[in-house]
Amino acid sequence: MRRCMEESEMRSSPTLSRKSSCLFTNRIPKENRLVNVAEEEIQDKDVVRIKLAVERLSDSEELIADCSRSYTLPTICGKHKDLKSITPQTLTDLFSGEYNQFYTDYTIIDCRYPYEYNGGHIQGAVNIYTKQSIDVLLQRLEKDRPQILIFHCEFSSQRAPTLLRYLRAQDRMLNSQNYPRLYYPEVYILNGGYKAFYDHNQDFCNPSSYVPMLHEDYRSELHHIRTVTKSQTEREKTRGKSKTMSRVVRF
Repeated sequence: MRRCMEESEMRSSPTLSRKSSCLFTNRIPKENRLVNVAEEEIQDKDVVRIKLAVERLSDSEELIADCSRSYTLPTICGKHKDLKSITPQTLTDLFSGEYNQFYTDYTIIDCRYPYEYNGGHIQGAVNIYTKQSIDVLLQRLEKDRPQILIFHCEFSSQRAPTLLRYLRAQDRMLNSQNYPRLYYPEVYILNGGYKAFYDHNQDFCNPSSYVPMLHEDYRSELHHIRTVTKSQTEREKTRGKSKTMSRVVRF
């Protein structure tokens, strides 16, 4: 009974509580206290760094996504407001050396299906149409990463924007401890896709032809690809349910 009364007095007495807190603090080794203080300072600096980066991205649409410099290519207000869009003419100018005054190491990502790509694609484009291939792209060494990525599909309506957003989300996650650092900070979507570019300038298409996704000669290929893609998506959803992780993706 007496012991309970003493404990109650200690809890109700600010002086005794402070003394108890001090005694507990003094039991922590000095080295550990210094480490805790250092970690708190680092966390505070990280918060400040992230806030400043977010403010810079919000205030200036001219900066690429890691805030390191301005965009190399002129952009337009395309269909996808969260993505930077370029016109077929801008891509033609890039081919023609219009932007040689900048360091323009670029890769064009053709997100159409293989039969579409083989039926005609933009000069030098790489055929990437799955998330797994995007993951491989993110694993490249720094010296092998192009400065600029340009995504497109047939109309740049769904497939290319989806994979571009996936790349940015994964890129943000992989660099979450160093925000706003990114492996690929400068990415664009080709407005109108391959169809618009083909109509604009066939000279830079190889071969100079165009196979639509819904071409009747490739129904079986389309069905097979969609079946495989659906199966992969279902597996990803299953894995996602087992380990969910919320994150805000800033482009």
